[in-house]
Amino acid sequence: MKKRQLGQSPLCVAPLTLGGNVFGWTIDEKTSFTILDGFVAAGFDFIDTADVYARWAPGNKGGESETVLGNWMRSRGNRDKVILATKVGSDMGQGEKDISKKYILKAVEASLKRLQTDYIDLYQTHWDVEATPVEETLEAYAQLVKEGKVRVIGASNLSPARLRASLEASARHGYPRYESFQPHYNLYEREIFEKELEPICLENRLGVINYWALAAGFLTGKYRSEADLGKSPRGAGVKKYLNERGFRILAALDKVAAQYRSTPASVAVAWLIARPSVTAPIASATSPGQLDSLIKATQLSLDTSAMAELDKASAW
Repeated sequence: MKKRQLGQSPLCVAPLTLGGNVFGWTIDEKTSFTILDGFVAAGFDFIDTADVYARWAPGNKGGESETVLGNWMRSRGNRDKVILATKVGSDMGQGEKDISKKYILKAVEASLKRLQTDYIDLYQTHWDVEATPVEETLEAYAQLVKEGKVRVIGASNLSPARLRASLEASARHGYPRYESFQPHYNLYEREIFEKELEPICLENRLGVINYWALAAGFLTGKYRSEADLGKSPRGAGVKKYLNERGFRILAALDKVAAQYRSTPASVAVAWLIARPSVTAPIASATSPGQLDSLIKATQLSLDTSAMAELDKASAW
């Protein structure tokens, strides 16, 4: 499997990132271990989580996903074979998002403890707080890189202006720069990234590891009417896609999937992998069958007519 360089960093990853948002939420630790074992057995190594996963679930307080990952790496003894990404900045009970230097230096210690490791491969700003100067956030990361606790930094959910300001501050002050960007991007949600953020990523050679690659499951084809929304806890978030454009996208996915003897999910992820800006889309799996569909996406090479079919159906 051909690896891809993440931005201009020393990290090279397979073209698929496993999303850890479901660990400790829609799947328990045992099932999570099964998914993780299957992922690495297939030759993949890049796993993305966040300190806040899955604080939103009843009875959770945050950190559940990191804890599952830490327990899995300890039980398998495979920390050196995994490229681990996590995020900081979400509300962990303090009542607000926070990317101040003081907070980051405290939050990283909690993540390292839950992950049972002494370093994080990719540490990312999860959400922006515009009242915090970009220099302050980057200064915290510079300290963590110097201390060996973080190898590479990335960002998610920054506005174009704040992303540019961060890159300029890194160049000006000699801070580590964001080597990756994590946007909300998939075959349905295209406009914001392609219009405003993709040019910055291409211009600055940032790796892109987009989240919600399957639009909360809509692009798998599982949800085709409101009657289908009760199929999973994530179904409620899919209702907004049940419209003329959404059905047009599903029809194109069905057509291309039939042509390649594949599935809509595999085709939707393969389309992302083929995008010139994307390094490794993030997708989660709650069963071995779902994982298999994601893995098969990396083996699909869509031709120009298939890409054009999908581009046309999803045009914004």
